[in-house]
Amino acid sequence: MLDELKQSVLKANFDLVKHGLVIFTWGNVSGIDRSAGLVVIKPSGVSYDEMSAEDMVVVDFDGNIVEGRLKPSSDTPTHIALYKAFTTIGGVVHTHSTYATAWAQAGHEIPNIGTTHADYFHDAIPCTSDMSVAEVNGDYEAETGNAIIRCFDNGYTGISGNGLNPVHTPGVLVKNHGPFAWGKDAHDAVHNAVVLEQVAKMAYITYGINPLPTMNPLLIEKHFSRKHGPNAYYGQK
Repeated sequence: MLDELKQSVLKANFDLVKHGLVIFTWGNVSGIDRSAGLVVIKPSGVSYDEMSAEDMVVVDFDGNIVEGRLKPSSDTPTHIALYKAFTTIGGVVHTHSTYATAWAQAGHEIPNIGTTHADYFHDAIPCTSDMSVAEVNGDYEAETGNAIIRCFDNGYTGISGNGLNPVHTPGVLVKNHGPFAWGKDAHDAVHNAVVLEQVAKMAYITYGINPLPTMNPLLIEKHFSRKHGPNAYYGQK
């Protein structure tokens, strides 16, 4: 079942290791087949050195295991919440990458202060608010997803003043926890997770040099629109 998607999700998980975003089992990637309403995700706590496509777990939108001999990632309810809310995404990544996690532990968004950031993320990469006692003691992983979704609902206002678009800002920091990123498929989600970590590192270094950096909003729009939207012209046709 979903053999091609399993292979894609497996490779995407391996790519987390390749790009230095995870150590041990500190991360996971999933992909979705929307026509089937099924998600393929990494198994919980299994070493990347030992994983195969057959180890990928297939779950439905209620988190029930449809196929697989192993338990799915403990973050599965978060992934499912994001797939339900952000209906155009096809892959989700969670890591504990060093710089992005440092910003999350500080409880601080990553501001858009450079063109590298603006090439991929239209706005600041938001950080979720504190979770309540009820959320932590309840369905914690699903509530983590809900905390993320609130950032793209009413919790944040982008530079346009119209709120954040999860397609234009394909990542978030969960306060005191770490980053999640997403994309059109599992590979694209990993790509965005790699960029998120790099811009987190750049921003950290920048604030060490200049505590009050600035960014021209027009330059943000220019760089974002070069790669996204109807007038994009970066790369080959």
